[in-house]
Amino acid sequence: MRLLDRARGSAATPSLQDRLVWQCASLLLAYPDEYLAERLRTVDDLRVRATGPAPELLARTVAALPADPMKAAVDYVETFDLRRRCTMYLTYWTAGDTRNRGREMHAFAQAYRDAGVQPPVDEAPDHLPVVLEFAATVDPVVGRRLLVGHRVPIGVLHDSLSERGSPYAHTVAAICETLPAATDLEVQRAQRLA
Repeated sequence: MRLLDRARGSAATPSLQDRLVWQCASLLLAYPDEYLAERLRTVDDLRVRATGPAPELLARTVAALPADPMKAAVDYVETFDLRRRCTMYLTYWTAGDTRNRGREMHAFAQAYRDAGVQPPVDEAPDHLPVVLEFAATVDPVVGRRLLVGHRVPIGVLHDSLSERGSPYAHTVAAICETLPAATDLEVQRAQRLA
């Protein structure tokens, strides 16, 4: 686990820096539809306000994504929908395709409701872009807790994307920069998940 061995982020209340990274990552990891060009411009506008390595990582994804939404969509589906090791459904990594996954997804949905928003109707509540959007714009403290609780799956996702040479690996690396380092036990768990 390359990214899991470095220390990063603090355990304190999320900074504006973290929230900017999460918002950019949410936009970059969303399905590339007809609004892709607009989302890429928004990412460029937001990331220049951030500091550290994350903005450069986000810029690498922006530069590598095809401008044509159709071409980007094909790559996105091939990357995230056809490869289990690249799934962005965080509870898949912790519960697999079991009954427990429903309980874990309910916990995400309940966290959203407790923060005063309804879970999305068009996407699972544990989908990484949804969690990032929530953390960036609704409740950064609870959102950070959800992300930190799933930092091992996020690290496994990063490694899988890196192995495939995906431009999305840079975005997931930027997310990892906002999270605390994993413990040795969590690293071992990540190796088992991978």
